[in-house]
Amino acid sequence: MKIYTKTGDKGTTSLVYGKRVSKSDNRVEAYGTCDEANSMIGLGLSYLLNTQFEGKEEVQLIFKKVQTTLFHVGAELATPSGKEVKWKVSDEDISHLEETIDKWDAQIPSLTNFILPGGSQAGATFHVARTIVRRAERKAVAVGDEVSPLVNSYLNRLSDFLFVAARYVNHKLGQSEPTLHQ
Repeated sequence: MKIYTKTGDKGTTSLVYGKRVSKSDNRVEAYGTCDEANSMIGLGLSYLLNTQFEGKEEVQLIFKKVQTTLFHVGAELATPSGKEVKWKVSDEDISHLEETIDKWDAQIPSLTNFILPGGSQAGATFHVARTIVRRAERKAVAVGDEVSPLVNSYLNRLSDFLFVAARYVNHKLGQSEPTLHQ
């Protein structure tokens, strides 16, 4: 099977179930931005491959679930209105993020100042992923009521998760966080 199909050469793409839409369609923008965020998370994780810290395996396992769910968010965004969504985002997916945020946030120093995105390569990359997820959230909102409210909630919580994850990984790696110069 060839990787290229040439079906998108005229500026359209297929949603789930084959409906063709413009590549600039809000749905395509939204799920494409989720894909971008997922790729950035993968880059952040790649920076952890040659590091050692207590809890690294747990971080990798949690991120694997997050990446899988983010893929499901993209699939849900790519499913036209009125069609069955194969992989639905659930309340449990959101709860998983919230539980992890609370657990990791309890293990890092409290914020006493604004921090700037940065620190370790992994931490800085998770900050970039956070900003991409914020854009995905804005794009999903633009799709409107055709998208489950759980998609928007998941993306909103995911950006919070990535902020805490960046701080948590920086802390675990002994990397200080740059603070806002006032």
